Amino acid sequence: MLTQVAEYLAADLNHKYRLIIGSDSQSTNTGEKQIDYVTAFIVHRVGAGGIYFWNRTTGGRVFSLRERIYTEALLSLQVAQNLIENFSRFGIAQYDLEIHVDVGNQGETREMINEVVGMVRSSGFKVKTKPDSFGASKVADRYT
Repeated sequence: MLTQVAEYLAADLNHKYRLIIGSDSQSTNTGEKQIDYVTAFIVHRVGAGGIYFWNRTTGGRVFSLRERIYTEALLSLQVAQNLIENFSRFGIAQYDLEIHVDVGNQGETREMINEVVGMVRSSGFKVKTKPDSFGASKVADRYT
């Protein structure tokens, strides 16, 4: 994946790029109430599209929305850390990562926004919330 990303970034050096990670989740229809988590890694060529990659994991029963949102954020942070550790090997260490979280000022997640944003920021990453968090609420959501 990082080879493809490095090639994509090198193909057009005249554009600005945003590297984004976002996660979303959805409960499955099985009787065991499994949760599908999807984490997306997006390379946005600003003004000219982009590419993305995604991964699905399945988790056990979750008892609250708060627990699901925190798990989504932690999955994004784990992927971000893994990517940063490998960026220099592929010549893309100069790019910063953004974490898109599936919380916003509207709806049930509004009470968690400060906690989740604080967790991501304290990990050293830029963070976007709804409606600007398309990495989570659009790309990752598409595969849950």
